[in-house]
Amino acid sequence: MSKLKLGPIVDEKPVKTTVELPAALHRDLVAYADALARETGQPVTEPTKLIVPMLERFIATDRGFAKARRSHQSATPGA
Repeated sequence: MSKLKLGPIVDEKPVKTTVELPAALHRDLVAYADALARETGQPVTEPTKLIVPMLERFIATDRGFAKARRSHQSATPGA
């Protein structure tokens, strides 16, 4: 099986957020949660719990964002 970009999901204190997702994206999240459960051997997680780690991973690997962040921090005194 191929290596997924996400690893096991850390169970942290939840913060309530309301987001509307297209049905197709929700189906993809459900499928990803199933694949992640099979790969990690953990029980299937609530698909919406994948959103935060996916966004964190996306932001952490976005080179353009990292460059923009560095530029902004170097331009901001005391940052």
